[in-house]
Amino acid sequence: MLHSILRRKYKQYLAAAGIRINGADPWDLQVLNENLYTRIFLYGSVGLGESYMDKWWECEDLCEFFTRLIKYRDHAGNKTISPAEIIGHLNACLFNLQKISRARQIGKKHYDIDNRLFERMLGGSMNYSCGYWKNAVDLETAQEAKMRLICEKLHLEKGMKVLDIGCGWGGMAKFVVENYGVSVVGITVSQRQTEYARKLCSNLPVEIRIQDYRLVTGKFDRIYSVGMFEHVGQKNYRIYMQKAAELLNHDGLFLLHTIGAATSAKTTDPWIAKYVFPNSMLPSCLQISKAIEGLFIMEDWHNFGADYEKTLAAWFHNFNSAWPELEAEYGTRFYRMWKYYLLVCAAAFRARSNQLWQIVLSPQGAAGGYRAPR
Repeated sequence: MLHSILRRKYKQYLAAAGIRINGADPWDLQVLNENLYTRIFLYGSVGLGESYMDKWWECEDLCEFFTRLIKYRDHAGNKTISPAEIIGHLNACLFNLQKISRARQIGKKHYDIDNRLFERMLGGSMNYSCGYWKNAVDLETAQEAKMRLICEKLHLEKGMKVLDIGCGWGGMAKFVVENYGVSVVGITVSQRQTEYARKLCSNLPVEIRIQDYRLVTGKFDRIYSVGMFEHVGQKNYRIYMQKAAELLNHDGLFLLHTIGAATSAKTTDPWIAKYVFPNSMLPSCLQISKAIEGLFIMEDWHNFGADYEKTLAAWFHNFNSAWPELEAEYGTRFYRMWKYYLLVCAAAFRARSNQLWQIVLSPQGAAGGYRAPR
């Protein structure tokens, strides 16, 4: 009885999003295990994602399937809350999930996966953030254009001391030093990223540290943070901005490159939290604005979120092409998990539910005004 009710309910919901159960279109849901409906009802997004990993359902065009779902959800405004989501929300309200003692969790869970996987997926630049596709023809040129855009927005000059918050595998630090003659301190909470970045930037004026941003001291002419703010958490946004203000010289500039959400939240999707980015969440415009009030002047706010779909599609293409050499180490369930992750994220940007922001901040306002390159 319950099974029939749930099947009818989800069939109606999917139909409203332009998706059919066992239909002929590439974005239609192909159900392989009829217990799927109960699993989704009980476990929400975790149930949906895990059932895909377990081959309970298939979809030829996973990105378009989720694009339609996300657009409908955002338009209709109705969202079923599972017990897992309720618990996650309560935890985020009651506890600081991104406190210093927990900072290394994201590194161990995600960024400390074998560097070989990320090398195959990300390409030569090892940039794990959105490329800038305005004039780009492929992933490499898009990533170089993104790095150059950041440098131009920061008005870098030779001899400047720069802080890279969340330096990843060191690709950005290397580019900045080699092309603009600055020195860089890069921080990360990942052991494998640290090892890779130190090797990549050896013999360059780059210092790579395993360090939480809250523990950094000193003064810098410029600060940038690319793809790290998503791990800060809403309880720490103000602390993060206060720290950046403390570290930046009075005539400096700070560029924040982050994924952003259309509405304020306190948690992330439970499946993403469990399998990809624990303790993560996307900031909203309101949350960022409140965090910088009284600390910074907002000089520029640039949204090129549509470019992230292209970036994620390129990552998936690279990952999929390299899978034959990775399969023995990771296995089929990991493949389906990673594919799900990349294509769900691509769908969120295609649906324009998620954004990509580059925000330029100054402590006292740029003298004579700030002109932002595009």
